[in-house]
Order: sequence, then C-alpha cells, then structure tokens
Amino acid sequence: MSLKEQIGEDIKTAMKAKDKIRLQTVRSIKKAILEKEVELRPKGQDSLTPEQEIELLSQQAKQRRDSIEQFENAGREDLAEKESQELAIIETYLPEQVSDEELETIVDEIIISSGATTMKDLGKVMGPAMKQLKGKADGKKIQALVKSKLS
Repeated sequence: MSLKEQIGEDIKTAMKAKDKIRLQTVRSIKKAILEKEVELRPKGQDSLTPEQEIELLSQQAKQRRDSIEQFENAGREDLAEKESQELAIIETYLPEQVSDEELETIVDEIIISSGATTMKDLGKVMGPAMKQLKGKADGKKIQALVKSKLS
C-alpha cells in the first residue's frame, strides 16, 4: 500500500474515532503529497517515489521540530505540545530512526572511507551521510556528530 493510500485509510479511521489532532495532521500530510504531485506533473511524474515520500515526511517532521523549539522559546507550551503530538503522528510514517550508537558507527565508516580528517572535509562526509541516513536521522544531529568527529 502506498503512502497516499495509507493516508487515505488513516483519515477515515481518524474521522470515525473523532481524533481531531490525528485527522488534522494526516490531512496536512495528504495536502503536502498532493501539492508535491502537482509540482511534479509537468516533469511527467504522476505520483511520488518512496524516496520522495520519505523526503516529504522528513520535511514535515523538521517543520514540527522547528516549531516546537520556537514555541518553547516563546513560552507557548500549549502550542509546543500540539506540535509534539503532530510530530509523533508524522514519525509513525517515517522509517525507524537509527539509534545514537548506529548513527555514530555509520558516520565513522563514512569518515574512514572518505579519508576526511579536518573540518575542511565536512562536505566529503555530510553528502554521503545525508544520502545514507535520509529519513532515518535528523540532519542537525548528523551535522553535529560529524563536526565533533572532525574537529
């Protein structure tokens, strides 16, 4: 079942359960999928690939994380809590996140294979790391780890 079909089923389930937060979140994901598909139509693509779906969901999750941070800094715990609930729902559609130990192992392997030794080599490591860990780890977390390893 594609993500779009899964989202459609989850909208029906959320409506029946009268789960407002889930319904709102799942509808926002569906809207983002439809917008992305419309954007890709002129290029001859009528539906998203699994990689594009993961990228889209990762963007949605990142937006929620950024919003949570901003709301907490502004002292709006009520809005931060709502965003946290939405983030948890979005994360159910993403691939399982790698643990900190797995992340460190993968980054170490990339650093060794690329021959990176200094901060000047950050790009040599970040490119392959982001490609390999897309949707499985937060970009900020990856970047912080790579910087700490190369400094």
